[in-house]
Amino acid sequence: MVSTPGPARPQPQYATHDVTNQPPPLSPYDASEDTALMEGLRREGAGWAEEGVRRLGLRAGSAEAQEWAELANVHEPVLRTHDRYGNRVDEVDFHPAWHHLMRAAVAEGLAGAPWADARPGAHVARTAGGLVWGHTDAGHGCPTSMTYAAVPALRAQPDLAKVYEPLLTGREYDPALRVPTEKPGLLAGMGMTEKQGGSDVRTNTTTAWPTAEPGVYQLRGHKWFTSAPMCDVFLVLAQAPEGLSCFLVPRILPDGTRNTFRIQRLKDKLGNRSNASCEPEFDGTVAWLVGPEGRGVKTIIEMVNCTRLDCVMMSATLMRKTLVEAGHHTRHRSAFGARLVDQPLMRNVLADLALESEAATTLTLRLAGAADRAVRGDAGETAFRRIATAVGKYWVTKRGPAFTAEALECLGGNGYVEESGMPRHYREAPLLSIWEGSGNVNALDVLRALHREPGTAQALFDELALARGADARLDAAVVRLEGLLATGSEAGARRLVELMALALQASLLVRHAPPAVADAFCATRLGGDWGHAFGTLPDGADLDAILERSLPDGGPVRP
Repeated sequence: MVSTPGPARPQPQYATHDVTNQPPPLSPYDASEDTALMEGLRREGAGWAEEGVRRLGLRAGSAEAQEWAELANVHEPVLRTHDRYGNRVDEVDFHPAWHHLMRAAVAEGLAGAPWADARPGAHVARTAGGLVWGHTDAGHGCPTSMTYAAVPALRAQPDLAKVYEPLLTGREYDPALRVPTEKPGLLAGMGMTEKQGGSDVRTNTTTAWPTAEPGVYQLRGHKWFTSAPMCDVFLVLAQAPEGLSCFLVPRILPDGTRNTFRIQRLKDKLGNRSNASCEPEFDGTVAWLVGPEGRGVKTIIEMVNCTRLDCVMMSATLMRKTLVEAGHHTRHRSAFGARLVDQPLMRNVLADLALESEAATTLTLRLAGAADRAVRGDAGETAFRRIATAVGKYWVTKRGPAFTAEALECLGGNGYVEESGMPRHYREAPLLSIWEGSGNVNALDVLRALHREPGTAQALFDELALARGADARLDAAVVRLEGLLATGSEAGARRLVELMALALQASLLVRHAPPAVADAFCATRLGGDWGHAFGTLPDGADLDAILERSLPDGGPVRP
């Protein structure tokens, strides 16, 4: 027999969808709220740009700009090889958000503008602008970086530079494909690597044959990884009769016809999704010689030096952006009865990340200062820039993936979902160690500079000597470095370059950062009082002082 149930008991009412213990949106925020950045900007001779950098930082952290970044990555570029009638067009379509980002970056002078700016510190100001505007999207930093880097390489051919440099250094963004000289501003790309060689560009098989017109060639071959195929002009390496040479390739020819630039496909990349990268085919493609035949690497190397600086800058930017995200989350999230930011172990993690971020930012601005002074004829800074940029490119970009992974973990499961934005930053980080030469290529380039350009080693040690006697651990590291230079091998190149980078960062922090920052950095990175993961600072580290300096939005964070 089945009994009839009685009346149900009243159930307590729960608001099951009330949201509690979640941080508010970060935006709007000020991406320029970074003490180390502002101090470096002034120290490296671009204090005059501070107001503009602060204005750009507010714009970068705005809800509008952050939405542009998200949309540009969600709606990825699409290749159209043909129009509806079957005509070959080889165009790449972008979401409007991409164009908003590009228009802002070019207008703010983050492309070629510094080359047309006579003020000392112009290149530092651009780098500082990149350090804040990069809080939006990393992908569009590729075409702006290559445009910046193309100018000094193009100067190897003065007649071409006279025509194109004013357009490459302009501040107007025009995405239409049309005759370059009829546009208000241009973007430049670069085509070096091929599928059989990668970084070994001397194995390139793309050929270049002179035409009856002096300086004009026709190219035939493929490139394996050419980013930003929507640019107006490209610097390309190809084998001419006298050897590997550099050429300028326009997408649209002076008569308005399309140059042969067949885009085989767009790369399906781990990160950098907002930016298009492709495999182009040249077949009778018109190109103009830049520099002498057979001197292609020497001609384009200045472009490489510039883009390597930008790799360091972009890695430092990702570190700062993800640190800001982690700091914001931990300020507003509680667990086990206290805010995350007030819990000792989380504070150790955040402080350790803050040290790494400040060291990266400080080195980036020092490299930018060297680049600016080298452009103006300073021989010592030219030698320092030559070796220190390669050292910084190796180390800072290597630290990026581990840093972004740890910052993501500060958000826990919230950081693992796409909506947080952290997965996008994490996927972006490895690119910067690969772009413009992987870790091995940069480490070997440092050895090459040391052996072929003896003044570079002296320039590095002159820089380190500025901090001599200020910290015993740094002095000991310099002695170790001298020993490695005397006995080091090619197999030990990474070990050598790592110590160079850490000593250089430590010397900058000892001279310019507060004692708490410099002491913790030297104790851990040079003194060995450190673990194998972030968050292993020693008990004696002044976490309060480090965090108060480094975490934006909220003032002191003492428990």
